[in-house]
Amino acid sequence: MSKPPSALAVPLPRGRVMPWRSYVELVKPRVIALMMFTVLVGMLLSQAGWPPWTVLALGTLGIGLVAASAAAANHVIDQRIDALMARTRGRPLPRGVLGTAQAAVFAIALGLAGLALLLWVSNPLCAVLTLASLLGYAVLYSLVLKKRTPQNIVIGGAAGAAPPLLGWVAVTGQVDPGALVLFLIILIWTPPHFWALAIHRRDDYARAGIPMLPVVRGVPYTAARILYYSIALGAVSLLPVAIGMSGPLYLIGALVLGARFIAWAWRLRRDITLAMPTFRYSIVYLFALFALLLADHWLVAAGWMTGPFMR
Repeated sequence: MSKPPSALAVPLPRGRVMPWRSYVELVKPRVIALMMFTVLVGMLLSQAGWPPWTVLALGTLGIGLVAASAAAANHVIDQRIDALMARTRGRPLPRGVLGTAQAAVFAIALGLAGLALLLWVSNPLCAVLTLASLLGYAVLYSLVLKKRTPQNIVIGGAAGAAPPLLGWVAVTGQVDPGALVLFLIILIWTPPHFWALAIHRRDDYARAGIPMLPVVRGVPYTAARILYYSIALGAVSLLPVAIGMSGPLYLIGALVLGARFIAWAWRLRRDITLAMPTFRYSIVYLFALFALLLADHWLVAAGWMTGPFMR
C-alpha cells in the first residue's frame, strides 16, 4: 500500500538549524533579488538623471520588504500544499523549523516596515500600489486563484509584474506610459515562465490538488500556450522602442532575446524534457532584457546615442 501524501514530508535536517537561515528562506531571496533589480530599472528609467539617493536606496528597500512580506505570507498560506510537493516540502514550515505564528508575525513586520519606509521616502501612491501588489499576491493569488482556476498565474501575475512600475512611481509619483510598458512586459512574461516550471512539476501539482494548466489541460496544450505567449512577449518587448523610451541597442537585444525565447518554446512543444531549460532561460531573458533597457537609457543620457526619451 502506498504511503499517504503526508509521508512525503522531508525529515528535519541533522545538526543544529540556524533560525535566521529559515527566515531568509521564507522571503525567497533569489526571486526578491530579480524583483529588486526590476525596481531599480524602473526608478532609473523614470527620468534622465539620477533619482534622489534616498528614494533609490530606501525606496527599493521598502518595496523589497513588502515583496518579502508577500513571499513569507505565501509560505504560511501554502504550507499544507508545500508539504505534498517535492519542490517545496523542504521549506521551513513543512519541516517544522518555524511555526505558523512565527512566520506570520515575520511577514506582517516586513510588510509594515516596508510600507512605513515608502511613506517616509517616497509618496502615498507608491505605498498604496505596493500594498495592492502585496494583497494581490498573498490574498487574490495564493488564497483564491491558485486553488480554483488554471488561469491563476495569468490573472495573479499582475502582482508579480508590479515591481518596475512601483519603482517608477516611487520616483515620479505618477503612472506614466513607460511604467505601464514595463508592467506589461513582465505580465506577459509570467505565464510562459511559470508554465514551463509547472510542466516539469505537474505530478507535484496534481498530488497537491492545484489546478495548474498542465494538470487540467495537459502538457501539449500548455506547451502551445507557452509558445503563443512567447510570441506575444516578443511583440510587447518592442513597445519601449515604439513609445520612444529606448533606442537601437535595446531593439537589437530585444529581438535576439525574444527569438531565443520563441525557439525554446517551439522546441518544448516537441520535447517536454526541455521544460526546465526553458524555465531557466526565461529568467535569463528577463534579467537581460531589463539590463538592456538600462544600458540603452544610460547611453542616451550620456550622449553616446540619440533618442527622444530625454527629460
